[in-house]
Amino acid sequence: MDGSPHFYQPHDDCSCSGGASPCSTHHEKCRHGQLPSSQSLFNVSSSRERSITIVLTPHTIIMTFLALSLAASLAYLSLPSKPLPAAALNNGVGKLPFMGYNTWNAYHCDIDEDGIIQTAQLMKSLGLADLGYEHMNIDDCWAEKTRSASGDLVANATRFPSGFNNLTSQIHDLGLKAGIYSDSGWFTCQLYPGSYLNEARDAEQFQNWGFDLLKYDNCAVPFDEIIDLGMVGKYTRMADAIANLSATTGQPPLFYSLCQWGREQPWLWARKLGQSWRTTDDIDADWEHLASIINQNSFITWASDFYGHNDMDILEVGNGNLTFDEAKSHYTAWSLMKSPLLIGTDLTTVTNETLEVLTNKEIIAINQDPIVGTSISPFRWGVNPDWTFNATHPAQYWSGESQNGTIFMLLNVLDDSADMFFNLTESPWINAGRQYAVRDLWTHTDNGTAVRNFTAKAVPAHGVVALLMQDAGPEPAGTQPPCARPEWCIDQNGTLVQ
Repeated sequence: MDGSPHFYQPHDDCSCSGGASPCSTHHEKCRHGQLPSSQSLFNVSSSRERSITIVLTPHTIIMTFLALSLAASLAYLSLPSKPLPAAALNNGVGKLPFMGYNTWNAYHCDIDEDGIIQTAQLMKSLGLADLGYEHMNIDDCWAEKTRSASGDLVANATRFPSGFNNLTSQIHDLGLKAGIYSDSGWFTCQLYPGSYLNEARDAEQFQNWGFDLLKYDNCAVPFDEIIDLGMVGKYTRMADAIANLSATTGQPPLFYSLCQWGREQPWLWARKLGQSWRTTDDIDADWEHLASIINQNSFITWASDFYGHNDMDILEVGNGNLTFDEAKSHYTAWSLMKSPLLIGTDLTTVTNETLEVLTNKEIIAINQDPIVGTSISPFRWGVNPDWTFNATHPAQYWSGESQNGTIFMLLNVLDDSADMFFNLTESPWINAGRQYAVRDLWTHTDNGTAVRNFTAKAVPAHGVVALLMQDAGPEPAGTQPPCARPEWCIDQNGTLVQ
């Protein structure tokens, strides 16, 4: 031994738990899980077998502790700093739910530059852009099947012969923004090249092409032993690439729209990475899919607010066999729940009925409210007991705040028309003892005042009523019963009102 102090420490492979041990012979003290009773942990030996006893006083204990703490702090500060994860809680992008057009529902892979420019022009000529539909987003199937020799993504030469810089310039000249699609895996969902291991390269290329938004899908996931990340880590890779690109170039970051179908509860974490996140599997143009998506989102409405929104998927208004009332319910729920609003129907054949739904200014105003960013939420489930998860019969009675008053959505999930009744103070945003002016957001009419309760008559099957209620002063004197909500209604003299 060299004479310096030595503290007892077992060999790495020695459990010191008694019995047989893998310790080597020079760790004899470890063999039976304890030191010989005659040796102290604070005894040290020199080569001459002389013992030195260290006496610990309160003063030396305190000074030793302070010295060790200082040393640990200095060691920590000297460690290389770890890059902070991309933080998109408020990077100046996506305060409100984004509105626009997406090619997938109407065209799937049948896309080209002429069709996209035509759609963008129709967004202008039909007045949609003036209402806030400002994104022209290209979905899957835009690329060649392989990257270039240098590793870059390549726009399909047949579908986009003029290149993406030309395309995005035309979109921008119309006063619109351009969106592109990629995937967090090896490939996109249609097996075009994905962005895994190329996140920084691709983010830069998207920006250089002139795109403003990235929709990022969840297909072709690498093997676990390769990716070595969970869902959050996989999507953080592109979030970091976007943030780093913005920091390097000084340009605004790409709008980052996560499309991982609600896997691993993105409403808990995706706000740190991007501005919207898909909450469910894909939509389809039928009531069953709409009801299921509304049901699933009814439990996570709290997650939407400024700079981060639950994405209920591309609109199906104008597609399939949706009735006019189902289309209105669809659009109302998506709008008032603060989902992005992306048109997904062929605008070259769009009907006046479809445009009537897509251009409801009073509904859009709730979605795009610059003062109140939160979603409506259910206050009563109706057909089912409250908090029932039911894919075919979601919650029916909803309310929320807006800059102009309290919003109500009454959703008839039944297959027949029905009256729908509620007490005003079932909503947390209504004050007791007040009456409220009623505005119908679909008929665009002022419908008098409501005192204590409201009944919507003969709401069509799968139909909706959307209301804005504004305080109109005290309710009439002497309105009975004394409490609209009878629970614990009590006189100031202590008499409980039954």
